[in-house]
Amino acid sequence: MTALTLPVVPLEGGLARYFREIWSFPILEKEEEQMLALRWRDKGDASAAHMLVTSHLRLVAKLAMKYRGYGLPLADLVSEGNIGLMKAVRKFDPDLGFRLSTYAMWWIKAAITEYILKSWSMVKLGTVASQKKLFFSLRKLKSRLNILDGSELTPDQAKRISKAAGVSTDEVVNMNRRLAARDLSLNAPMSSDEDGGIEFQDALIDERANPERMVAEREEFGHRSALLRDAVQTLPERERRIFTERQLQDDPVTLEELGQAYGISRERVRQLEARALDKVQAAVKKAAAEARLI
Repeated sequence: MTALTLPVVPLEGGLARYFREIWSFPILEKEEEQMLALRWRDKGDASAAHMLVTSHLRLVAKLAMKYRGYGLPLADLVSEGNIGLMKAVRKFDPDLGFRLSTYAMWWIKAAITEYILKSWSMVKLGTVASQKKLFFSLRKLKSRLNILDGSELTPDQAKRISKAAGVSTDEVVNMNRRLAARDLSLNAPMSSDEDGGIEFQDALIDERANPERMVAEREEFGHRSALLRDAVQTLPERERRIFTERQLQDDPVTLEELGQAYGISRERVRQLEARALDKVQAAVKKAAAEARLI
């Protein structure tokens, strides 16, 4: 996959040309996408993989545009998103019956957000998911509540945002200050002393888990992901699709949309979703217990 020749993402000023180029690639029909995915998976056909990737470059561009407010070049965001797209194509399983765009969206967003988090070198983020989620949603919440971006929050504003985000007011205030601060050079001196002064990087503390723990956590996550994937595969086709579209997507499909797709009521879709969820939870717990993961 790394050998694929893709349109080169230019510097910021040349993005218009790049966008025109990627928009010239045709969008694949479902049958054609299925055929190409099988050719790539079963025969290692690089030309098929290339068509799958290029037909989704516009999806990467659209998603990257949503993250322009973090002070990073749009070209870099697009490049990182393209890496996520290629990973998605490499791992895509056409037998599951879903479109590549549905599957690739998660990989693209993950690649872009991971790049943003790494690039904010002086923004000390917590490791919990709620703080990372707040990092990416704070500006949107402030806009929704008509709060001026870049300004210090009043106690009332912080309280309103904390309620909407489901985090404490202290977390909101601290995150707002981090986003408002400029990303300083790690080599900038912390004092005006010319002799013996220390730099910002000298005062940074590595709070990451030790390598052994990180490896163990990755392995456990991989095991649990495999258990979930196997459990979902045991569901009947309709329940599997409803479960996937409702429980495993960043933007879940509505009950009404799924009801229209299957010609059933919203309540029936909800019942099928609940039944599928119970089956998956039971299967995962049973398999995890047998494997001594829980």
